[in-house]
Amino acid sequence: MNKQTIRDVDWTGKRALVRVDFNVPLDQNGVITDDTRIRAALPTIRYLLDQGASVVLMSHLGRPKKKVVESMRLRPVAERLFELLPEAQEVKKTEVTTGQAAEAAAEALKPGQVLLLENTRFDPREEANDEEMARELAKLGDVYVNDAFGSAHRAHASTEGVARYLPAVAGFLMEAELNALYGALENPKRPFVTIIGGAKISDKIGVIENLLRKVNTLLIGGGMANTFLVAQGLSLGDSLVESESIEIAGGLIEKARAAGVDLLLPTDAVVADAFSADAQHKVVPVDQVADGWRILDIGPDTVATYSEVIKQAKTVIWNGPMGVFEMAPFAKGTLAIAQAMAEATAQGATTIIGGGDSVAAIEQAGLSDKMSHISTGGGASLELLEGRELPGVVALLDK
Repeated sequence: MNKQTIRDVDWTGKRALVRVDFNVPLDQNGVITDDTRIRAALPTIRYLLDQGASVVLMSHLGRPKKKVVESMRLRPVAERLFELLPEAQEVKKTEVTTGQAAEAAAEALKPGQVLLLENTRFDPREEANDEEMARELAKLGDVYVNDAFGSAHRAHASTEGVARYLPAVAGFLMEAELNALYGALENPKRPFVTIIGGAKISDKIGVIENLLRKVNTLLIGGGMANTFLVAQGLSLGDSLVESESIEIAGGLIEKARAAGVDLLLPTDAVVADAFSADAQHKVVPVDQVADGWRILDIGPDTVATYSEVIKQAKTVIWNGPMGVFEMAPFAKGTLAIAQAMAEATAQGATTIIGGGDSVAAIEQAGLSDKMSHISTGGGASLELLEGRELPGVVALLDK
């Protein structure tokens, strides 16, 4: 990674303005149900405090649609952060994001203290990347730190705009994400295998086109595989197919062939007579899907083929499930791929998980600690795999 990090700054007596990703899930009572994203920011916050800085944190939470939504205030996050960060002298919380009250709270901070600003997306200027808001945020710190990889693909006031007015460096989480993903894409150990799943091919056309210039093997699963299979002339009953993308899928198959990339598609599938966990289901070859039935998972032969490819790989990136893994009868394919990834890691491969559903599947399988890297940013990792520049990363100072 060619960007400066928090290691490149003398923090003594300085105030760090840190963009974090505290967009955590809350239940109906406002209780955090998964604090993974808060924990992911702790190494950066602890380092800054240890180096003699005070820390001002900013994050969004949910989708308040540019207005104050009481259930999306960051108070529960502040309380949980204080529990997880006992070494902090205090974790203060403002009810505003910018303005005189925020400035006064930031200026009152002493080294070792933490201040959490209110939800950045309460301000309609945030998502517009408004210059005035960016300047107001810049008044709250001496150096800007971006540790929110999950928001790095957004050009917002708190992710890109503020970096125009303060020196901008990466936190440890941002550094780890960029090193893992750029490292895999630009200098992979080979064989380099990518697994792409999910419902729609239209969401990942750019990703596949970019990867075809880099990988040795591309494994396709999930609903998007159906469109590729139809492009090869198969009839898939009532399966999800993007009719407008059939020609594109055929073109990608041709591009893979021309590039010498093995693009593998399912050879068998778990089909059901309804989109329901209670539906009748069975395993059939992909060329024998009857009318009234739909593909909801990859079958055991496909699992065996894909697993063998994964276990022989030296670098593997996985984005998107192999089927409707939220329903137990159709989760076997996805969970089997997760197990193959874990075995590849054990054999020395670099294994990277990107995308919310893939991360959820790895957690469901209990294999989170068996992967080399689990990305915290679904949309950001997808855009990076597509070869696009991330505004929040471009804004950071080069080494």
